[in-house]
Amino acid sequence: MAHADGNTVFVPYVLPGEQVRVSAKKRQKKLLWADLLEVIFPAKERGKPKCPHFQRCGGCHYQHISAAEQLRLKKEILRETLSRLGGISWDGPILEHAGEAYGYRNRAQWAVRRGMPRSLGYFLPESSLILAIDQCPVLSPLLAQTFSKLQDMTRSGTLPAGVQEIEAFADSRDEKLALNVAFERFWKPATELTSVFHNALPQLESVLLLDQKKNKFELSGPGYLLHEAGGHRYRVSHLSFFQVNRFLVEDLLKTVVSNTSGESALDLYSGVGFFTLPLAKTFGKVVSVDANLAATRDLQANAELAGVSIASHNEQAEAFLRKTKERPEFVVLDPPRAGLGAQASRDLAELSAREIAYLSCDPSTLARDLAVLTNSTRKPKQIDAPSKRYEITEMHLFDLFPQTFHIETLVRLRKAP
Repeated sequence: MAHADGNTVFVPYVLPGEQVRVSAKKRQKKLLWADLLEVIFPAKERGKPKCPHFQRCGGCHYQHISAAEQLRLKKEILRETLSRLGGISWDGPILEHAGEAYGYRNRAQWAVRRGMPRSLGYFLPESSLILAIDQCPVLSPLLAQTFSKLQDMTRSGTLPAGVQEIEAFADSRDEKLALNVAFERFWKPATELTSVFHNALPQLESVLLLDQKKNKFELSGPGYLLHEAGGHRYRVSHLSFFQVNRFLVEDLLKTVVSNTSGESALDLYSGVGFFTLPLAKTFGKVVSVDANLAATRDLQANAELAGVSIASHNEQAEAFLRKTKERPEFVVLDPPRAGLGAQASRDLAELSAREIAYLSCDPSTLARDLAVLTNSTRKPKQIDAPSKRYEITEMHLFDLFPQTFHIETLVRLRKAP
């Protein structure tokens, strides 16, 4: 962010203190968005991106910054966002958890538009030709190999006609592969389409095809991959979610559930049971809540495999909190980017749990929810103050997405006396 001629200017790929030349792209009153043309005087923290397609594909945002400086900037952004939006002043340490800066990602998307691939949600100009992203440095070795093969199939014309998007998953050992393949419509029988991918990708374990015109799914294989973390095995099906950073998943699990025990625990947005299974080993009763039916079924299968009992609810966390009579001692929640929501945060506070572990992937919505839980001055006026107030005891930053602006935060809260 910079200021010029009375305007506030936003320019990506620039470091504080740098002098750059930019081109105006969009204006809204006194706000100006611009593209970077040239770095005239670089900051000493600026480095050389590892990927030759950096700034073109859009999958990474910070490859021009050293790993240590990325963490420093993310902690600054986190503190500023919590203070500005949530009135949260945290003067304690933000504990860093970082793994490998490259080769970490075990899930990615690859889309074809006008014969042009887009990997990891990349957004390429519509006028671009096929871009040779044969090696993506943030992908795990198996996924990098997979996308390279998909590129070859696109160039050679052997990729089945009508493919719109492919989502690929690697297991925790980076040995087995699952694909979700969305077609405009099936131009051939599903068995023939599936065999094309199996022949091209020997590590392929399971394939889920979607005919978008008929809204019809076809499955080949077991329908899931197995992941291991913290001594637990997790079945993760095609439409379920699992953490994407293969280097930090173990650390994340241990940090969230360590030193927690008691009579009852609640896991909101529980997914396939990533936190639920270890909690079931240290709590007498564990309740899980998730709106994703596929994930809920995975959790139930995982609990049976682990030999533990879980009270599982397949519903929205907000709806559950409005009506539940549960009084857990410990609550863990890992919501999507939208966060828990102000009203649901108040409902959570009213459960009067001794401790809450909130894992967030968006500092802005985290700030809003913490404002309610801590009853700060930035709490939304339309939300009544909860009868129970919480204090922050720990804050952790997990760099689950190095080279990007995404910030994963774990906040531990304790009920105030």
